[in-house]
Amino acid sequence: MSEIKFGLMYSFLVTPGSKMNHLDTFREMDDLVPLAEKLGYDSFQTTEHHFQHNGWAPSPLVVLAKAAGLTKAMRLVTNILVLPLYDPLRLVEDVVTLDNLCEGRLTLGVSPGYVSEEFSAYGISHSERFERSEEILNILEKSWSEEVLEHEGKFYKIPATRVMPRPVQDPIPIWYGVSGPKLLKRAAERGCPITASPRHTVDELVNQYGRYDEVAAKVGFSTKERPIIREVFIAPTTRQAEKLAGPAVTDIFDLYGRKSASGERQLRNDKGELITDAAQVDFRTFSSRYIIGDPASACEQLKDSVDRLQPSEVICRMQLPGIPTEDLEKSLRLFAEQVMPQFR
Repeated sequence: MSEIKFGLMYSFLVTPGSKMNHLDTFREMDDLVPLAEKLGYDSFQTTEHHFQHNGWAPSPLVVLAKAAGLTKAMRLVTNILVLPLYDPLRLVEDVVTLDNLCEGRLTLGVSPGYVSEEFSAYGISHSERFERSEEILNILEKSWSEEVLEHEGKFYKIPATRVMPRPVQDPIPIWYGVSGPKLLKRAAERGCPITASPRHTVDELVNQYGRYDEVAAKVGFSTKERPIIREVFIAPTTRQAEKLAGPAVTDIFDLYGRKSASGERQLRNDKGELITDAAQVDFRTFSSRYIIGDPASACEQLKDSVDRLQPSEVICRMQLPGIPTEDLEKSLRLFAEQVMPQFR
């Protein structure tokens, strides 16, 4: 088995009415992100969603700018950034500024998005999200190689504009956060690794990577990067871990469940049954998708995913809604000290 990297993901989720609030989750970064780097986590990653009851920090680039000042070596990753919600020229400047702030440690994970209320609020057509994403990616990639950026496309027009500062990396690495057949094909054709959503079972991910690898082989593209995201929480006993993290995972999957029930994006339980009512969501029905338990059982759960998917990096979404900081810190330490070494 080749050595696997491990990342720490924050979504800045809270449980409404709990003792933890959003300010607490941002304050946690000051101590826990440097600790994660010291413990050997290879990257710090964050997500993007908007207008949800439990948070999902809406500004990943701002979060990573803070993380850049707290770390020295960790890779900093947007996993993912919802491209169509951004003005492309503003995004170009923010991304190259962040690449300078972190001295070339940025990876830009991107997606067309899917949550309808996000597009409605921003006044962006939900049906245009795929075309807009591709056009914005073209603009980003052009800006990294050409100091004077000029673009005229279907949705965006940029007159000849000097982009400063210049990025440290050329190009800045891109990951695609996609799962549908057409977008998997597009990712392979563009030469971008894909980052796998934690809402998928291992079986679903095996199928997705199979489709992706088939197209990639046809276009002559290969990558050693195969990151996967899993909800992870470790405690001295499995009972303790499930008591703390079980309700948290149910809360996270609520978004996936509601969108499946409305027909926006399918979610299936471990039996393969389509979720048609958000009330069907419970962490027990998605147990194949996360790693929650004591260190020994976590090793067993992770080994199955590693053997079948051969990931380059396992990204641990460990900051879960309602988990007190002290318990999160214990989980960080237990995973780093008793689980990670088994895969290195």
